[in-house]
Amino acid sequence: MSENGPAGKLAGHSASGPSQRQLRVAEEVRRVLAEIFARTEFRDPDLADVRITVTEVRISPDLKHATVFVARLGRSDVAELLPALKRVTPFLRTRLSHALRLRGVPDLHFQPDTALDYAMEVDTMLRQPEVQRDLKDED
Repeated sequence: MSENGPAGKLAGHSASGPSQRQLRVAEEVRRVLAEIFARTEFRDPDLADVRITVTEVRISPDLKHATVFVARLGRSDVAELLPALKRVTPFLRTRLSHALRLRGVPDLHFQPDTALDYAMEVDTMLRQPEVQRDLKDED
């Protein structure tokens, strides 16, 4: 797993992890963005008829930056959508400002979530006959 993915460390988090406030705000941002992606028809042609899942949001200690991990279920081409997501960021921040009770809305930084792809790769490897044979030998 890469250090940028959901299982990696995010710069700005202390050794003990994010604070309760960071976790609360991040989850609220994730929930609102998930609703926006589920209900909104984007004018950007690259996002037309595209289903995006917000898997996780990590927020900086000062609440000014949010890293939003996104995925497309059953597809691995979410990285191609990052430029389009960057273009609609002002729209998303405006929508967030109406839904959140914060002094300022965090800047959004989108990253592909590759954790599901990685898990599927591991599962595929574990199902290979050679690996199954080796696992049975350990019993």
